Amino acid sequence: EDFLTLIFKAMMKDTLNSSHPVSSAVQSSEQIEEMFDTLSYIKGASLLLMLKHYLTKDVFRAGIEVYLHNHNYRTAQSDDLWDSMNEITNGTLDVKKMMKTWIVHKGFPLVTVVRKGKVISVQQEKFLYGVEPENWTSDASYLWHIPLTYITNRCNFTHCINAYLLDQKSG
Repeated sequence: EDFLTLIFKAMMKDTLNSSHPVSSAVQSSEQIEEMFDTLSYIKGASLLLMLKHYLTKDVFRAGIEVYLHNHNYRTAQSDDLWDSMNEITNGTLDVKKMMKTWIVHKGFPLVTVVRKGKVISVQQEKFLYGVEPENWTSDASYLWHIPLTYITNRCNFTHCINAYLLDQKSG
């Protein structure tokens, strides 16, 4: 419950124009200090939980083990973690490509789901709270690779979870 409260507080900060990406190039030690704030840690933890849910607990754990083994007593970058996850997924999912969309953009997407009969369509756009789109200082082409999971009426809740990666504006 406390973690959810922290997530929602971080999300609220992330909707502000003054927000920053989880990962970005830095030029000075002051910029490094600015990057390590509550937003970075909580959003980072949320992204790892999202990835764990999408990959499954066992695949995620195996990726973490590969990462820790490969970078034991050495420095590492975020790409090293994603590369370790890619080793485990055997090319079935480009984890690095997916996660880059989350860590290099500030903010997060709003996903709209529309059902027309048996057809479900989803669309993503940058979520803006209290900011007119014309005043948002960002690239209008923000596109996230959003892992979506769903259950149909043909399944029970534990054995038939379907996954879909929304990697375009709509799908």
